[in-house]
Formats: sequence, C-alpha cells, structure tokens
Amino acid sequence: MRTVFVTGAAGFIGANLCYELIRQKYNVIGLDNLNDYYDITLKNARLKRINNLTKKNNLGWKFIKGDIENKSFLEEIFKNFKPEVVIHLAAQAGVRYSIKNPSVYVSTNLTGFNNVIECCRNFLIKNFIYASSSSVYGGNKKTPFSEKDPVDHPISLYAATKRSNELVAHTYSHLYGIPSTGLRFFTVYGPWGRPDMAPMIFTKNIISKKPIKIFNYGKMFRDFTYVDDVTEAILKLVNKPATAAKISEDILNPSLSWAPHKIFNLGNSNSVSIMEFIEIIEDELDIKAVKEFTDIKPGDVEITEADTEKLNSWIGYKPSTSIKKGIREFVKWYKFFYKIKN
Repeated sequence: MRTVFVTGAAGFIGANLCYELIRQKYNVIGLDNLNDYYDITLKNARLKRINNLTKKNNLGWKFIKGDIENKSFLEEIFKNFKPEVVIHLAAQAGVRYSIKNPSVYVSTNLTGFNNVIECCRNFLIKNFIYASSSSVYGGNKKTPFSEKDPVDHPISLYAATKRSNELVAHTYSHLYGIPSTGLRFFTVYGPWGRPDMAPMIFTKNIISKKPIKIFNYGKMFRDFTYVDDVTEAILKLVNKPATAAKISEDILNPSLSWAPHKIFNLGNSNSVSIMEFIEIIEDELDIKAVKEFTDIKPGDVEITEADTEKLNSWIGYKPSTSIKKGIREFVKWYKFFYKIKN
C-alpha cells in the first residue's frame, strides 16, 4: 500500500482528494493547521466524513494537526511515515484577502512551500504534486490561457506567491531531480466548498433573501471546474510523476523543461458568465437573487478560461461535469449540510 502525504487535508480540495485516495486503498497522511480563515466547523466536518469512511472500512488514514511553517515538525512526519508521494495543497488562499494581509501569504505560501519541497529533497520523494493557480496569468488578455503564455505580470500577491512556487519547484527539479508537477486550478467548486467563494456566498444570500454583490457589473467570466474532475486528475497524476521534456528549440517554451517538472492547467475549458452562473443557482433554489452591481475589485480579472490540451495529452484528462450538473450537486449538498428545508 503506497503512502501519500497530503498537506491542506482539511481544505476543500484536500479533503475531497483524501477521501478518494483512501477509497482507492492508498495509505494517506493528512496535515492541516485548521486555521480560522473560514469556519472551522466546516473543516472538522470534512475530516469527520473521512474518519467515518476509514472506520467503516478499516482503511489507512492518519490526520495530523500542524503547520507547514514548522520545518522540524514536517521533517518528523517525513521521517516517521516515509511517504512516496507528496501532494502539497496547503496555502493561504484568496486573491482579495492577499491585498489586505500580504504578510500571511509570504509566511505560508513561500516559507511553507519551501519547507515542504526541502523535505521532499532530503527524503528523496519521487513524485511531488503542488497547487498553483490560474491567477498566475495575471493581466493576460488572450484566452483560453495556455501553459505557453507568459506569466510575468501578476496582479495580486496571491498570484505572485503561486508563480514563485512554480519557479522554486522547477529549480529543485533541475538541481536535485525531484519530479514535480504544478497544477493551475481554475475556480474549483462543488460539495464541501469554501465559504469565501462565489457558489457558497451566492447560495447563502439567495436563500436568506440578502443582496449578492456582482462585481464588474456582471461582466465577469470564470472557468468553473467541478471538484470531482479535479480529484480524478490528481489521482491519475499520483501514478505518473513528471519527466523531462526533449527540447530542441533555442528559445525555451514556457510550458516545457529539460528538468522533471511539468505545469498543467486544470480547468473545465468552458468559461461561464457570472450572470449565467447565478441564474443556474436561482433555478436550483427556485428563488430569485437580490442583485447589487458594483465595480471590479483590485486583483480580480474579467475572464478565465483554461486550455487543458496539455493535461489531456499527459493523462487523458477530460472533465465530464457540466456547470448545471455541478451546481445541482453543490446545492443538494448545501441544503443537506446546513439543514435547509425545501
């Protein structure tokens, strides 16, 4: 039974991923600091769901509360559990929050990341997978976003830290031969999602008849990606570590490297208007939203859309969840979790 170490295990993507890894008979070590960036009750509920699965089926799962900023603590985990695969999802999330609280992003997303990858080097990890973000595309206007596109103009500190992670990971792959895979997530949504993201905020406010803020006066488009499609892709990558590319060009293609390091867009390849997104939630709830239109926020971009052909070529990635089906499943979970009666 292979051992996989997952940081951010109580987070949205992390908890869903741990659940699926355990179902597929991996031995999973999960780490999370359980901070109060959002409701700790939700994080504990995610962990309870995993615990119920493992108790029922006697499967391998160990949760550890701790912080990636504590390097010696991390080293003990690597020493004691000897993971073969490391999936690093722990980070301080949130574009808008990074503008108000930049120092948190430096300590968690930069120092914390370096601690994790340094442990990967010292303990000879053969497959390191880490979370990047579509926000690295910054001010790019061309869509869909491709891994070949330049990513040198971030417009939020969050984006800058994620791009920094990519650069550090590539350098470690080059210098120490660590197979590293970076995943640029595009607006992941679904059951057990984050309370600070649009699906949860919109659904909560529509049910309670409170106004929902619609930025840029509704002229926003996002490549909403269902969480099950994301976890399915990561599960395939667990068994396919990055390899070096054969490069013949004199000018390097940003999407390729001679080092065992790869970066992939992980999206749905379908940009949806925020107004259509709201309309689908309204239909599922059978309640009309009270809409409040306002300016775009600093750090936000008008549109995101992923070109996922590279990931498709690597692991056969083809997202299968439509926006309507995904929102239906999310609303169903929301009503169940928060005990909302129809």
